[in-house]
Amino acid sequence: MSGKLVLLPAVDVADGKAVRLSQGAAGTETDYGSPIEAAQLFIDAGAEWIHLVDLDAAFSRGENRAIIKSVIDNSNGINIELSGGIRDTDSLDAALAAGATRVNLGTAALENPEWTAEVIALHGEKIAVGLDVRGTTLAARGWTEDGGDLFEVLERLEAAGCARYVVTDVTKDGMLLGPNIEMLKQVLARTNKPVIASGGISSLDDLKNLRELVPLGLEGAILGKSLYAGKFTLEQALVVAGY
Repeated sequence: MSGKLVLLPAVDVADGKAVRLSQGAAGTETDYGSPIEAAQLFIDAGAEWIHLVDLDAAFSRGENRAIIKSVIDNSNGINIELSGGIRDTDSLDAALAAGATRVNLGTAALENPEWTAEVIALHGEKIAVGLDVRGTTLAARGWTEDGGDLFEVLERLEAAGCARYVVTDVTKDGMLLGPNIEMLKQVLARTNKPVIASGGISSLDDLKNLRELVPLGLEGAILGKSLYAGKFTLEQALVVAGY
């Protein structure tokens, strides 16, 4: 049997509340209440990681740093992967100071390659790069702009020594359409660094299919809409993932 697939249940924060989006589009938020309570439910269910996203920062319409820090402070030492609007040294330092185990760079990695290479060299394992993909074209600025070719950017990040990638199929995110296995295989074939899958997971069978990619270098999967929509419980998912 394949090794364990690390699961990262997502808590997306907008206007101080836990929300979910469809295809990453601003204005499609569904409100799920307190981010602290949302994270705690996942921690109680056995999560080792939380994927925490500041959506307002991602869309450049404000930030939720205080509530993000509260979620981390109340997470009982659980690993936190923090994403959303980390585009310069100030926002990166704030994310690390808040206690994030790891931060995801998105738009900055596409628009500011020199700075990205510098912070990868400086922070190593604490930096992951999020590759948000439509076909093989990357999406930037909260998925509203074209960010270049996936494989050209991946080659550049490999040269910079990037430690980990979070790969999202934008067309599937929040849509419960199943993950893009073929695209993930293409990425895994081009890097020996760990990859985390995001977008489209809708069933326990999807998780089984992703777990089969673990020997190829898939490290984990981010779970969002599937958990919030009650497609399965985190406890069920953890069993399928090999916990």
